[in-house]
Amino acid sequence: MQTAHIRNQFYIYRRKISFSILGIFFLISQASGQSRFNEISSAGQDDKFISYGFFLAGHTNMWRMKYSEAFLDPTNAPLNNIQSIIPVYSPGFSLGFLVNIRLHDQVNIMMTPKIGFYEFKTDVNYFSEPTNNNDVPAITRRQTYLNEATMVEIPILFKYKAQRFNNTRMFFTGGGSAMFRTKDQDEADIEDLVTTGRDFTVDLGVGFDLYFKYFKFSPEVRFSHGLLDIYRPEQTNPAFRDAISEIRRKSITLYLNFQ
Repeated sequence: MQTAHIRNQFYIYRRKISFSILGIFFLISQASGQSRFNEISSAGQDDKFISYGFFLAGHTNMWRMKYSEAFLDPTNAPLNNIQSIIPVYSPGFSLGFLVNIRLHDQVNIMMTPKIGFYEFKTDVNYFSEPTNNNDVPAITRRQTYLNEATMVEIPILFKYKAQRFNNTRMFFTGGGSAMFRTKDQDEADIEDLVTTGRDFTVDLGVGFDLYFKYFKFSPEVRFSHGLLDIYRPEQTNPAFRDAISEIRRKSITLYLNFQ
């Protein structure tokens, strides 16, 4: 499937994207200001041994690809027409529930089961045949391949919180997650670029707890890196499958947690 280059898409929708980002930061700043300078909240979310909540999240994700030795070999004629294979950052969103277990005022365990909706784009750039007047090939064709996946994720995280200052406290999270794709492997095998449906990730995040009268709002940015090689070359399009040796997931997520 041929699609416009990602930079052109950002150019077309740059105003909408810019206003959306500014709107998110404006809401967070307003919430931070209100929680910090208003009356000290005594809702008591941090005093409970187990507390619950929910979250909405938006993420940008891509595959981390590693070229094969065959692709790097200039004498390998079948792959000489490929200039590069480039994963593209793509947006998505997720939602789920939050279970917080208090071990200490500053140390918690969080379980955040969720459903994530992912889209992975990959650009395969091909060389043209050199002409008589020019022996240097040029990129004349870009094929974009799209993979969509709905994932069930079960993250388990440690949360370390700084000392509370008025209605605000900073926190760090770290842990891992198990991921399971809802789509059957037989259905995934008909795609041009095929991956397995299970993965484990290591997750690191940073955020703020903002206390209000009746609830706690916790925006967080979290980075996730896949640990497993999810590439299935035997089912991938033979035009470029031998150019790739492994694929791993990578994502950056903005969480909006409510408790």
